[in-house]
Amino acid sequence: MDKGFWGKLKKPIMVLAPMADVTDAAFRKIIAKYGKPDVFVTEFTSADGLCSAGKEHLLLNFKFSKEERPIIAQLFGAHPDKMFEAARLVRELGFDGLDINMGCPDRSVVKQGSGGALIKTPKLAQEILRAAQEGAKGIPVSVKTRLGFSKDELDTWLPILLECNPAAVTIHARTVKEMSLVPARWQRVHDAIAIRNALKSETLILGNGDALDVADAKKKAKASGADGVMLGRAIFGNPWLFSNSQEFENELEGEMIKRKLTVLLEHVKLFDTYFRGKKNFAIMKKHFKAYISGFDNAKEFRITLMEAKDEKEVKSILQKGIKTLI
Repeated sequence: MDKGFWGKLKKPIMVLAPMADVTDAAFRKIIAKYGKPDVFVTEFTSADGLCSAGKEHLLLNFKFSKEERPIIAQLFGAHPDKMFEAARLVRELGFDGLDINMGCPDRSVVKQGSGGALIKTPKLAQEILRAAQEGAKGIPVSVKTRLGFSKDELDTWLPILLECNPAAVTIHARTVKEMSLVPARWQRVHDAIAIRNALKSETLILGNGDALDVADAKKKAKASGADGVMLGRAIFGNPWLFSNSQEFENELEGEMIKRKLTVLLEHVKLFDTYFRGKKNFAIMKKHFKAYISGFDNAKEFRITLMEAKDEKEVKSILQKGIKTLI
């Protein structure tokens, strides 16, 4: 089986998880600059939408820079024909790979029969995966999924996916119903490796859930035998997550504040450059709390930013903060 770029990566592979309205092109470019993971994944995007009149707006999710390679486009959908067309588009846009979301617990996604709902329709899941492989021919196709829908059914669900020989399967070690409300069960990632090996499959198995940082991710990979780990929430306010850098260990508080505000300002400017008039600037506000915390007056400063009317005002507040908060 040709795993494409996946087969060339050093293990354990560190992947940035796709997160809607978080891991957009602006944030990914910041991360690529300050601490690049082994693999980037775009925000998840509707395959049906990419085959509709609203395609142009959705293509904003597929904006990327060469610094982000290897980068994967993530799709969700419940119609094999639409998945085929969207996968073909992903290949034409120059992505290094395609990932299919079969684990999202969002009610609107599940209601469509896609995301985590595909665990309940295994035959359709296989049709979706094979359609994607056909459409994306030439680039590897992977799957991100969970242990099960309302109960743990990894022992039957994973073999169904492995029958289709995806390049990789990332297992979020919770069920769809559990969302992120319980601790991730990494023992089940270990079990997934055993299932894969028993079936003599060459598919890579990655774990996902509760990895605090790269050191913790490597520890979890070693304990479970996983080929890699996908990290998500740990990236908030920390574009240095994947850098493995020790340079900030003895950093004074003033230096830390200046560094965070400077990068946030850079992030805001990039968002404005990429998405002005195309995406709601309010999306950026979810990053403010993540960047601005852990120092005196952080709460007050954050409130001031939250009340800003537009990106111009935010930039002005940040520039003043860089000069006065240190």
